[in-house]
Amino acid sequence: MARDRVPVLKRCRSLNLEPVFLGIDKKSKKQNLKANRKMSEYGLQMREKQKAKFIYGVLEKQFRGYYAQAEKIAKKEGIPGENLLMLLEMRLDNVMFRLGYGRTRKESRQIVRHKHVTVNGKPVDIPSYQVKVGDVIEVKEKYKTLQRYKDVLSVTDGRIVPEWLSVDHDALSGTVLAKPTRAQIDVPVEETFIVELYSK
Repeated sequence: MARDRVPVLKRCRSLNLEPVFLGIDKKSKKQNLKANRKMSEYGLQMREKQKAKFIYGVLEKQFRGYYAQAEKIAKKEGIPGENLLMLLEMRLDNVMFRLGYGRTRKESRQIVRHKHVTVNGKPVDIPSYQVKVGDVIEVKEKYKTLQRYKDVLSVTDGRIVPEWLSVDHDALSGTVLAKPTRAQIDVPVEETFIVELYSK
């Protein structure tokens, strides 16, 4: 399976992205020497796409699929760029991250892959699984007492859970209350650039 092996802080510098958006409480001490260079319009569009892919941990083929789906949804409601971010937010691994059950999206993905998670009582081990409004996401009963989750919650306890989710940390569960709106998605991505890139 393809993996992105570029060091996280190095990639954050190249994308002009704060590591905190990945759930990493670190700052790079090095300066990006290319940061002040003027970028072409295509360069800006590419950077925003790379940023979105990097934040959500999605590779090119999968990302293109999400964009095609976002355009399809836009024929009925919303606009492609906002629909794209909504689809990425409603991935199961991202929802686990938003609920505070993973320090980073990578850790949340690992938790899902290791079959620690149920959706509406059924085990799901696919990180890209699209949750729906009303879905209840929960850590399996047999894993709730693991020290791992106590350690994770001690780090993520101060994280603000978005309004489109409700959380019960005592039960290690959460519920999807609504589809996220653009205003509720705090990722620093200019989705209009991505739409322009794919519209060419």
